[in-house]
Amino acid sequence: MRNLIAAVAALLAALLAVAIGFGAPVAMAADPPYKVLVFSKTAGFRHDSIPAGVAALRELAVQGGFTVDATEDAAAFTPANLAGYRAVVFLMTTGDVLNATQQAAFESYIAAGGGYAGVHAAADTEYDWAFYGGLVGAYFASHPAIQRATVRVEDQAHPSTAHLPAAWVRTDELYNYRTNPRSTAHVLATLDESTYSGGSMGADHPIAWCKPYQGGRAWYTGLGHTAESYAEPNFRAHLLGGVRYAAGAVPAGCGTTPTPTVTPGVTLLSSGRPVAASSTEGAGLAAGNVVDGNAGTRWSSAFADPQWISVDLGSVRQVSRVRLQWEAAYGKAYRVETSVDGVSWSQVYSTAASDGGADDITFPAVGARHVRVYGTQRATVWGYSLWELEVYGR
Repeated sequence: MRNLIAAVAALLAALLAVAIGFGAPVAMAADPPYKVLVFSKTAGFRHDSIPAGVAALRELAVQGGFTVDATEDAAAFTPANLAGYRAVVFLMTTGDVLNATQQAAFESYIAAGGGYAGVHAAADTEYDWAFYGGLVGAYFASHPAIQRATVRVEDQAHPSTAHLPAAWVRTDELYNYRTNPRSTAHVLATLDESTYSGGSMGADHPIAWCKPYQGGRAWYTGLGHTAESYAEPNFRAHLLGGVRYAAGAVPAGCGTTPTPTVTPGVTLLSSGRPVAASSTEGAGLAAGNVVDGNAGTRWSSAFADPQWISVDLGSVRQVSRVRLQWEAAYGKAYRVETSVDGVSWSQVYSTAASDGGADDITFPAVGARHVRVYGTQRATVWGYSLWELEVYGR
């Protein structure tokens, strides 16, 4: 009997091991152990979200396999002490926080291959220290009231942005900067000023970036003002990816990115406009989801070809750009069409080789009230599935 019980127990254990192997979530592999210094001294405005930020970084350190030391004592900036850290996080620092000796120690630390990660008000720090100005990338200028806005992710491979949707909708305090960092940094994400009030940088408004800097690495995000940010999974992963890049734990291309070609006066025309579609997969996947500015909602069609979705701009406008953000089920072959009356359609673009993701399509301006995406071949067995359909023009 004992032998039978033992055999059954062994069999159950083996089955359980198989079940765990196939069904259990796999945690992110931890990096080799290292230390990160989190510095949050303030000599100006003090954010009440600093404790939440420190707590989040301590929790993320467990996930990432590193150790966090948090301090507001600038005396930590000595050559001997800094040598023990792979990265230093300036967490919502403000004003002049280091004296000349401490600044020299930090410059030597970066030159020796150290990493810097700046969060939010780190751009409101050390205005008279030229080295730091180059390191952070751009200084703070102003901000409107806290509000919801859309962040456009430019780099979907960097460890701090790879997990994010192309259109990341969130609520935060949104900084304007004194200069545009694009000429000296690799821009990871920008703010879409058409989705909120108070932006002052125009069509190219970087909000997160990275770069090699004088022997070391620098990463900055302008997000993270609110305490709620540090409980938000997407922001926490954004922060963790930035720290890991700054520490040199993960490789990432952070050369500069060119300024996008922007035609003055061209704006987003489709936001909130009426939408029609040939079909929908279900009630929660309505066509109107593609113009709500929320990358967490989508339209999905029936599982058949062809299928179409169109937006009514309300009047004839000069349309010159269409941006599509596909879900995993995307159109391999489709065309973009325009119409002044919703009856007769003219093709402005077509492809038979889309690979999904974001398709950013520009064409000579054409007068149109209606813009339609007409799919002729699905890439998967599922339907056509769009997070966002954006139409730009005058």
